Amino acid sequence: MLKDITIGQYYPGNSIIHKLDPRVKLMGTLVFIVTLFAFGSVGSYICATIALAIVITLSRVPLSFILRGLKAIFVLMVITALFNLFLTPGTVICRFWVLKITAEGLRMTIHMAFRLTYLIVGSSIMTLTTTPNQLTDGLETGLRAFNKIHVPVHEVAMMMSIALRFIPILMDETDKIMRAQEARGADFASGGIIKKAKALVPMLVPLFVSAFRRANDLALAMEARGYHGGAGRTKMKPLIYHRRDYVSYVIMIVYVAVMFVLWRYVKLQLPIPGLK
Repeated sequence: MLKDITIGQYYPGNSIIHKLDPRVKLMGTLVFIVTLFAFGSVGSYICATIALAIVITLSRVPLSFILRGLKAIFVLMVITALFNLFLTPGTVICRFWVLKITAEGLRMTIHMAFRLTYLIVGSSIMTLTTTPNQLTDGLETGLRAFNKIHVPVHEVAMMMSIALRFIPILMDETDKIMRAQEARGADFASGGIIKKAKALVPMLVPLFVSAFRRANDLALAMEARGYHGGAGRTKMKPLIYHRRDYVSYVIMIVYVAVMFVLWRYVKLQLPIPGLK
């Protein structure tokens, strides 16, 4: 399960997506997520699927590696689907004891399944093709205007970079602790969900101790090197837009326009009984 978490990981490559400016990838991810939730129609999902398939192909990241990130939130997706399926009022399709499935609930479940899946996959492509340093620089540069209203943009970007770097480190540390406790007789595999959750409790104490120790070491190292925030700091590799970045912005505008047209004028409906 720990190896299935792809958030914060970077997949080395030399594709066109890897070479894009991080500001372009951040904006593209934001546009994709906003349009995905704003334009909820069958035509819009088809367009989003095509766009996502093209980006995945251009990134040269294996699809199986990207889909591994869905395993970590599978339980959350199932719970969300069940709540939408059984608790949405509307035209009743069938009943199971006190539970009922409505046409509106079935449609909402399908919509949420598409949105959550594409949300995770789209975000994973950004993190898999962008190093933490690039994400930090892109976020700090893109939000530079908020410095005028005293928003600590550099500190926020730095915390994001540190968090992304710590995710794979903590995953490795958790795996080592689990292996060490299994060698001493701990059982993390057998039993139901409640038993597995109880078995993980003794692992939390050494994990938190290790995390706080690493955070303290990092703080001491930054202080010893004279770190004092973003004021007056320069970058070894400043971000510069290239032709491919401007072309990407144009493609984003076209994508939003196509999504809007499909949502507004192309009336495709899901074939759900009892739903007009």
